Amino acid sequence: MKTLVAALLISVSAGQACLAATRLVEPQLRLENQEKGAPPRVTLTFDACSGKTDARILATLVDNRIPATIFVTTRWLKRNAATMAVFKANPDLFEIENHGAMHVPAVDHPVSIYGIAAAGSPQAVEAEVAGGATAIVAQGLQPHWFRGATAKYTLSSIGQIRQMGFRVAGYSVNGDGGSLLGAAAAQKRFSSARDGDVIIAHINQPTHAAGSGVVRGILDLKAKGYAFVRLNDATEDGSDETTN
Repeated sequence: MKTLVAALLISVSAGQACLAATRLVEPQLRLENQEKGAPPRVTLTFDACSGKTDARILATLVDNRIPATIFVTTRWLKRNAATMAVFKANPDLFEIENHGAMHVPAVDHPVSIYGIAAAGSPQAVEAEVAGGATAIVAQGLQPHWFRGATAKYTLSSIGQIRQMGFRVAGYSVNGDGGSLLGAAAAQKRFSSARDGDVIIAHINQPTHAAGSGVVRGILDLKAKGYAFVRLNDATEDGSDETTN
């Protein structure tokens, strides 16, 4: 009986370890607290997954001199040389970071997330992360952050990405629902951001209604006196061992 109980306990423990290894996490990221009396601040992060450029958002950032952190894929870079030229011409505004090579989730076991097949192995995660970094370095820039497609990971893939030299960029406000929200809903999410929030949205969907709401939400925050800081210009606090 003791032998049977011990075997069952070992089996349960092994099952729990397996579940922990494959559990997906969606890390949070916030800016650390400021001194009392400082103006509120947020970080705008935009994913450029593939496709084109939302000129509405880009023009708003440039015209209003609002800094942002842009996560680009190799796929997007190949089709948007003119936008990259704008980014590089405004180094005080734009921080360019790694969104991967082919826009596949950086998850090290086979799984589908939002209908997108994950990398599926540590080797494929490495190819996705390293491929994205190589494309950015070819632009004469050096990425320090990584955000994978869907922003979901396993703890082991987070550890692997960290060992490759990147912090993993979570967020605290989903500003456009994957660019699928309506304009009013996107504006409301941006406008409701609080001091220290890291907002995620998309800059690669020029035909989606969300983009116009993103623009109005950014201008709402500016009108409220919010400061905008890039990830590399602030101290951050990320969950799931993503930043420390």
